[in-house]
Amino acid sequence: MAEAESDTVRPSAVGGQLWRGRTPGRPAPSIMVGTGEVASALEPKDLERMMELEGHLSAASTTVFLSHKSPQGLLNLAGGGSFLVPYVIMLIVEGMPLLYLELAVGQRMRQGSIGAWRTVSPYLGGVGLASVVVSFFLSTYYNIINAWAFWYLFHSFQEPLPWAVCPLNDNRTGYDEECEKASSTQYFWYRKTLNISPSIQDSGRVQWEPALCLVLAWLVVYLCILRGTETTGKVVYFTALLPYCVLIIYLVRGLTLHGATNGLAYMFTPKLEQLGNPKAWINAATQIFFSLGLGFGSLIAFASYNEPSNNCQKHAVIVSLINSATSIFASIVTFSIYGFKATFNYESCLNKVILLLTNAFDLEDGFLTTSNLEQVKGYLASAFPDKYSEVLPQMKNCSLQSELATAVQGTGLSFIVYTEAIKNMEVSQLWSVLYFFMLLMLGIGSMLGNTAAILTPLTDSKVISSHLPKEAISGLVCFVNCVIGLVFTMESGNYWFDIFNDYAATLSLLLIVLVETIAVCYVYGLRRFESDLKAMTGRALSWYWKAMWAGVSPLLIVSLFVFYLSDYILTGTLQYQAWDAVQGQLVTKDYPPYALAIIGLLVAASIMCIPLVALGTFVTRCLKRGDTPPVA
Repeated sequence: MAEAESDTVRPSAVGGQLWRGRTPGRPAPSIMVGTGEVASALEPKDLERMMELEGHLSAASTTVFLSHKSPQGLLNLAGGGSFLVPYVIMLIVEGMPLLYLELAVGQRMRQGSIGAWRTVSPYLGGVGLASVVVSFFLSTYYNIINAWAFWYLFHSFQEPLPWAVCPLNDNRTGYDEECEKASSTQYFWYRKTLNISPSIQDSGRVQWEPALCLVLAWLVVYLCILRGTETTGKVVYFTALLPYCVLIIYLVRGLTLHGATNGLAYMFTPKLEQLGNPKAWINAATQIFFSLGLGFGSLIAFASYNEPSNNCQKHAVIVSLINSATSIFASIVTFSIYGFKATFNYESCLNKVILLLTNAFDLEDGFLTTSNLEQVKGYLASAFPDKYSEVLPQMKNCSLQSELATAVQGTGLSFIVYTEAIKNMEVSQLWSVLYFFMLLMLGIGSMLGNTAAILTPLTDSKVISSHLPKEAISGLVCFVNCVIGLVFTMESGNYWFDIFNDYAATLSLLLIVLVETIAVCYVYGLRRFESDLKAMTGRALSWYWKAMWAGVSPLLIVSLFVFYLSDYILTGTLQYQAWDAVQGQLVTKDYPPYALAIIGLLVAASIMCIPLVALGTFVTRCLKRGDTPPVA
């Protein structure tokens, strides 16, 4: 269990009230703008801290749409208005209230996640510890995305792009068979980047090139967090603002691409029947939950550096709205690119059918066009039924809607679908460099928040901080994560990545945030917490926040928790997608027993921190009470 966090008592600017403060000499810049009579203009340190928080959330939100983290988010936004309705509602009843709750707890308790919840109740130290464990798991596997981004960035300077065409076979008599059955982008991802094994049981060896990229990714993260908040606040100016610039450039380029309107129409076409589907509401809630980074402890860590008088309520609303707007903006950019890719594939499919029929029936060149294709196919089927039936198995069923639906499914969205579109653009190297550099900045921005959730409790610990300097603690955390992360550079590493991505955080975060809301409202006391916030900011807590914290948000989290558990139970044996090199496609396989055991350990490792720490605290107190001599 982590040691007790160091804190001092210092007077607050609010009515002389005493608050628990940071260790003397430790910087306490503000994330938020001051309230009341405090000037609304942001001081350099204030802007730096707010940029740090917003940069982390915007990066997390955007990578939800551009990386592996939550591919279903893109698919859900394709429902258009029918998804935006539950998305906005969940933002109001779940996103903003829980974001405000964590910021307020951090600002009030003035400590990292472990110390903050231990201050609420000695029995709740396990909540903070569970957040640290989840953040540790996330940091362990999440940085491999940055390693892949480095890998693709380095290869983006080649002409042509290495994923643009299939390589020749060993005899140089044709293209590689696996690549021909799949596609050039899939081949480069699964064979050249991952060198993926056929199943999770075939571990294979560590791939040295991705491993070096992973080491580089952790080195960059270490340099960014070297001095804690003193360096991350400056780095985040770059990691938060540059992706917006690149997204704007991509938006302009995407809207000028042929077929971009098809992607945007697919995204915004209402599918009202989805409003009656409970899964659409569950997915909207999950999307909000993870894009805001609730339960990881990073929000509490950031807010613990605020001045007590800062209006965290105002900025919880602002940041959550900007975060969601960033998600929607990123999805517009993405679907314009997907529309181009889907249209290109659709028209290529039609041209292949036209060429096939022209050669098979000796038609005049130019006679068959996309406009009269269906009419001519009907004529040929009726006039030459025998010959047409021979050709029919060779004809693909070309559908623009199927291409659009395919564009937002599957693993490796950033490294397969986007590269498929980029390779067909003019000056493809430029667009590839811009895209992967943006993805890298977003990934590093997310990693700054993840590591902050781990480092803040460690640097607050008297035992650790008294023996190791801040730089050594940061280096040790990065080194341990990097060593464990080498598992994801093995031939079976992508399967282990999927396990961590799917099971290391989801259920754990739901339970953590549920306990947090219950702890504030019913353990610490909602009225007591309300008076604390009023003393800090000078503003009373409105009925909206109290209703969300005390009732609506906890019930919603319980519903999510029940849904996930029932979904896992109804699914039966857990399965994963394995790459079949012979077929050139993904196939479904069952997880082996040892993989199921590791999945259980991943979930239990964080969740069990809560009851075990509470039990340990109870036993310790009972033993101390028993050793205390009776008072005469």
